[in-house]
Amino acid sequence: MKVDLHTHTSASDGALSPQQLVQQAGALGIDLLSITDHDTTEAYNRLETANSSSTILIPGIEFSTEWKKVGIHIVGLKIQLGSDAIRSGVSRQHQARQTRARLIAEKLAKLGIENSWDAVNIIAAGSVIGRPHFAQFLIESGVVRDMNQAFDKYLGAGKAGDVKQFWTPFAQIIQWIRDAGGIAVLAHPHKYKMTRTKLSALLDDFSGAGGEAMEVISGQQTMDVTRNLVTLCQHKKLLASCGSDFHRPGQPWSQLGKVASLPPGCKTVWESWA
Repeated sequence: MKVDLHTHTSASDGALSPQQLVQQAGALGIDLLSITDHDTTEAYNRLETANSSSTILIPGIEFSTEWKKVGIHIVGLKIQLGSDAIRSGVSRQHQARQTRARLIAEKLAKLGIENSWDAVNIIAAGSVIGRPHFAQFLIESGVVRDMNQAFDKYLGAGKAGDVKQFWTPFAQIIQWIRDAGGIAVLAHPHKYKMTRTKLSALLDDFSGAGGEAMEVISGQQTMDVTRNLVTLCQHKKLLASCGSDFHRPGQPWSQLGKVASLPPGCKTVWESWA
C-alpha cells in the first residue's frame, strides 16, 4: 500500500488547501492519507466534497509539546474529530499558540524586527499561527533570504522563536488522543537529534503514558536511520507509522506520498485497525 499518515494543509502551516491535498493524494495513488495539521482539525471542516478517489482519509492531528525541555510532536491518528477530548485539546493548544506567537513577536521586536505580530496574523489568514508564518514574514521583510536562514538565525532551537513553555504536558496530549479513540504516535523521532540513550528514554516515557506508535519513516531519510528506528520500535514493542511531513510542493525531503515502505518485521498502525 502507498501510505502517508503525516501531512499539513493551509489550515495550519501548509501551502495547499485541504481539498487540493486530498485531490493530489488521489492523483498520486495514495491508499491511506491523514491530514495532521498542527493543533487543529479545521482541515476536515474545509473539505468541500466527499473524497471521490480510492484514497482512504484517516482523521488526524499533530500536537506540539515538550519532553525534558525538548520540543516534540505527537500525532493522533484515527481520532474522533468531534470528541470532547479533541475539542478541549485544540482549544487549549490554540490559546498556547496565541501566547507563544505574541512572545515570539516581542522577542523579535527586541532584536529590532518590528510589526511581526500584525504581519503573521495576515499571513496565517485565520489558520493556526506557527513559526513558518514568522519565517515567511522575515523573508518578505528582507530580513532573511529563505526559510532555512529564518530558522537558523531567529526561529530554530535556542533562538528567539524557540518558545516551548506554554505547551500542554505530553502525557495530557496522549490522554486526549486516547480519549478520542485514537492512537498516539511519536512524530519524526530522528529530527530531535537525540542520542540513542535519550531517545530510548523518551520512548519509555511516551509508552508509559499510553503512546502506542512511532514514525519509523518520516520523509526522506537514510537507510541507517530507518534501521535504527526499526530496531527501537521493535524493542519498545510499538506500532510503526510513516509519513512525508508534507507542507508544500518543492521540498524534496518531504514530498507528498514520497514515503519508503516500512521494512519487514514492523507491525503497522493500520494493521491494528483491521
